[in-house]
Parts: sequence; C-alpha cells; structure tokens
Amino acid sequence: MTGNPALSRRALLMSLLAIPVQSGAEKIRLPPSRLSALRPKIGVHTRLTDEVEPIKIRRTLDLVAQMGASWIVEYFPWSYLQPDPDTYHWDHSDVVIRSAVERGLTVIARVDLVPDWARPLTSTGRYLPTASYPLFARFLATFARRYQGLVGYLVVWNEPNTAFEWGYRKPDPVAYTTLLRTVYPAIKDADPLMQVVTAGLAQTIEQSDNALDDLIYLQRMYDHGAAPWFDLVAAHPYGETLPASAPPAPSVLDFQRVVLLRAVMERNGDSDKQILITEAGWNSAPLWTHAVLPAQRITYTIQAYEMAATWGWDLALCIWQFRLPFLTGTAQDYATFVEPDFTLEPIYYAVQAYAHGQPWQAAFPSNS
Repeated sequence: MTGNPALSRRALLMSLLAIPVQSGAEKIRLPPSRLSALRPKIGVHTRLTDEVEPIKIRRTLDLVAQMGASWIVEYFPWSYLQPDPDTYHWDHSDVVIRSAVERGLTVIARVDLVPDWARPLTSTGRYLPTASYPLFARFLATFARRYQGLVGYLVVWNEPNTAFEWGYRKPDPVAYTTLLRTVYPAIKDADPLMQVVTAGLAQTIEQSDNALDDLIYLQRMYDHGAAPWFDLVAAHPYGETLPASAPPAPSVLDFQRVVLLRAVMERNGDSDKQILITEAGWNSAPLWTHAVLPAQRITYTIQAYEMAATWGWDLALCIWQFRLPFLTGTAQDYATFVEPDFTLEPIYYAVQAYAHGQPWQAAFPSNS
C-alpha cells in the first residue's frame, strides 16, 4: 500500500523530535527481549512514521503487545533520517525501535524515500538514480550498524513493480536486482546477522509501463541473478473482497496469491528461504468497491492468521495497518485496529482473543 507522507507532518516531526546532528556511526545498545506468544506469527504494520509524540508511540506499541502480536513492520524514510549528507536525525527511530524492543516486539524495518540531495531536482522521493545506489547502500549499512541486535530484518524499498513507487519510471526488475546486489554486501558488512528482505511487491496482473505482475517481476529478478542478494522475500497479499480461504490463481488478486509467489521461489531452487508478509489485510470502507463488511474483515483476518500458522515457509503475517496518527479522510481510515484517539475497534478485540487462545467470535458485536 502506498501513500505520500504529509510534508507538514514531516516538518512537525523534525521540529518536535529532531536533536541536532547525531553521528551515523553511533550504535544503540539495549538488551533485546522477545515476546513468548501463543501464536508467534501475528504481526501488524504500525504506521508510526508520522506519529510525533513519544508517549503515543509507546502507547501504540503497548496496545500491539497487549493484543498478542509479536511482530511489527515500521517505515523509516531515508529522507527523514539523513536530510543532508552530513546530518542524521535518529531520535524518532530510536524511540520507535527502543520502545518496540522493550516490549518484546520483533522489528521489521522498511527503508526507502530518497532525500533531495541524492536525486535529480525535479524527481520524486521514490526516484533512486543508479548513481545513488552506493549512497543508499552506505545509509542502509549505517542503519544496520546502529540498530545491530535490535532490528533483525531490513526491507529494501517498497513495491518497485509499480511506476509510482519506482519514481514514475517503468518497473524494472533488472535495475532492482542491481540495487539489491549493491546494498546487500554493505548491510552484511555492517551486521552479518541482519536479514535482507526484498521489497514487498504490489499484487497486480497488469503488464504495462505503470505496473508489472508481481509473479512475473519476481521471476525476472531470479532470471537476472537476484537470489544471492537477499535472505527473505516480502509479500503484500491483500484479500480485496475475497475471503482468506479463496484459492489462488494467476489471474486473481487475493490473500492466497502469496502461495503463487512461494511457487516462484521453489521453481528457482530457493525453497530454503522464507517469506515475510509485510502487508496484507482487508478494508471496510463503506463506499469503496474493494471493501468488505466490518464483520467480514474480522473473520477474514483471523482466517489469514490461522492459515499463515500452517505455512512453514511464512515467517510472519503483518496486517496493514494498526493505527494512524490522524484521520486521513480516505479508505485508509477503515483498515485500522485502533483509532487515532486510541479507541479500540472490534477487530482489535477479536484478534486479541484469538492471539490468547480464546473464542474470538464472541469478542465483537454481531452487528459489526
């Protein structure tokens, strides 16, 4: 799922949380803890990037842990953390990562969004020129070194099989493979234990200058030698209007499309690697054609968690999205577990009951 962070929020974030220049070489030290969960694959995408108040960050992560989730995916924009070549702002990411680890949560870090100084003047933040691949590699290495032992999974970019996320260029699996080949050694040199994760691909059957079918894109990555340059594959299998139990097919967009991505890995001799589902889920926006009823959203989400629990090749299922810091006035507002004011939604109670081994069907009103 894509979206532009609000520039005003970014400015407020920097003004409230940014401490003057901090060295990129510093390393955060905090004894890591790990939740002992009954259902250890439950995860969520937390969306704390534009949450400017540390107390709200901590409260959000408290609720994640209390719900019974063990994993979070969080977005750390390169442009926020290194606004110019000699300046790093680590305060916000420090708060998020420290707070998550203190609560026993496993952090999956997604990093992209190119700062102004590393791209052409008229380009978007999703445009990473080939000449800047080494700069991005250097930053990812700095990130990995700083959070060594605290962050174990690093997702390189987001949905590069869409023109929007690839800087309004035609999706190019060869160029993305080159990016992986560039950043992987730098990350491993900084932290040999860091698991490098491919960008989650947008699920699509389109084959145009605007988007490329995710199954085809992944295969072309393998065709061009990507396998040695990543440790796990990320996936974004949204359910659309279909239940989690809907069978997969190349022409269908549904939750089990991830099974077809897995088949691509196996055909290419990569079955020893696992998949991380870093985005998935259903939306209950009343006027959106891709939405389901609120009660269906709950049922399908629990079904997905149950299904993922049986897939040995899937490491975690992180549902989009736990909480937004503010209402967007879009369908995004109907894909959360917790409201911006911390009101818990029925899906929160249902997943909490499921995560703790209790009957989840009775955890939300029948008229949801």
